[in-house]
Amino acid sequence: MLQDLRTPIDMYVSSPFTSSKTLPSFLLLVSLATSGCAQNRTTEQGEAQITDPFQECIPYSYEPVNAAINNFPGIWETATILANDTAAAAKYQSIIGQIPDIQPKGTEPASSTGDFNGYNYPSSDPDCWWTDTGCTTPKHAGLAADIVSLPEPDSLGYGFDDGPNCSHNVFYDYLAQKNQKATFYYIGSNVMDFPLEAQRALADGHEICVHTWSHPYMTSLQNEQVFAEFWYGEMQAIKLVVGVTPTCWRPPFGDVDDRVRAFAQALGLRAILWQYDSNDWSEGSDGVTSAQIDANYQNLINLADNGTFSSAGTIMLTHELNNFTMSEAMKFHDQLQTAFKYLVPVGVAYNQTQPYVETNYSLPTFEQYISGVTTVSGASNGTAQSNSTTSSASPSSTGQSSIGSGSSSSGSGSSSSGSRAVNSPNGARTALLGIGMLSATARWLFL
Repeated sequence: MLQDLRTPIDMYVSSPFTSSKTLPSFLLLVSLATSGCAQNRTTEQGEAQITDPFQECIPYSYEPVNAAINNFPGIWETATILANDTAAAAKYQSIIGQIPDIQPKGTEPASSTGDFNGYNYPSSDPDCWWTDTGCTTPKHAGLAADIVSLPEPDSLGYGFDDGPNCSHNVFYDYLAQKNQKATFYYIGSNVMDFPLEAQRALADGHEICVHTWSHPYMTSLQNEQVFAEFWYGEMQAIKLVVGVTPTCWRPPFGDVDDRVRAFAQALGLRAILWQYDSNDWSEGSDGVTSAQIDANYQNLINLADNGTFSSAGTIMLTHELNNFTMSEAMKFHDQLQTAFKYLVPVGVAYNQTQPYVETNYSLPTFEQYISGVTTVSGASNGTAQSNSTTSSASPSSTGQSSIGSGSSSSGSGSSSSGSRAVNSPNGARTALLGIGMLSATARWLFL
């Protein structure tokens, strides 16, 4: 039976932008009441055994993070290069000459929350700004195109944004039971808040990509801030906690242009976006119901049943953001598995067997994965060592076809000449979500 991960403390409401590290009094009581039977909070293996979300989301101390915390920006604060970080400053100076001279989009402070209304941007889209036009093929020379689909037919790039969520163990247990691997897009501040949860993704054989330090609208930032969001999210937080340096990233809110792409590429990162959006994050806000999110999943399933992806696979945006989004993923996993031949991490679909800068960890090739070898170990030579014999990536029967339409997030822009004011449909989303921008206190909103 599918377990509903939601708990009574889902009802607790707090600002997702608070910087307070003080737990609400009733949560302190929970902490005290459960401390006598507290489980291991010092190792990934011990942490993975905790399935009570009350216990999972009690903040804990992790010495490597404690020792390094002053070398990072404030948790959930927009990153900038720290005054004493000579390595970051040197790296920034070494790459700034590669960055196109593109000004930040919008006007602060509105643009920092995704409000680009009234911003005059040329309709010719000279910067390949996804938020305005859905552009994914850069206009500036030398930049790699964004990944938005898969080369393998009838395949779904299976992945989740905004982790690690402190209460994700039941969800990760479910994926392990299904022998299903995914791409997880981790926010640096979440990694620092819940490091043992971040380590589980690697231990379970998933692919980890960067989702920046604090989940901002990247095109609204100044150059040093763009750099710092990558530097502290990718090369510092994930490396410190998990021990690997990812080579992929996902722009928060999809907000990317050629300036941001250039920074990412200079730091060894390739952007992964999406073609379809579950909008799972929006459930419960502005009257959005779970039935509407169900319909978004079902539309994608219908498209797969109808043969829409017979030539190339696709990617849908889904989240590890809260218990609803994770429960929804569990609810629809088997239906997606039936509609698509293969559910795979994006790196696997592209045969990216070395997903990290470090060479002591590998992903399987696509052919290995669909044959049931979903985990490999060792260097990037792809030598397979599987402890599994079945895989949810294996071919499955095709479901009944029915007519449906996918909700594409690729965006659209006017092709008229000159400039025009940009509309910002995503502007309200920041305040609703915080998209995982949670301090130890506010994180309880998304248990």
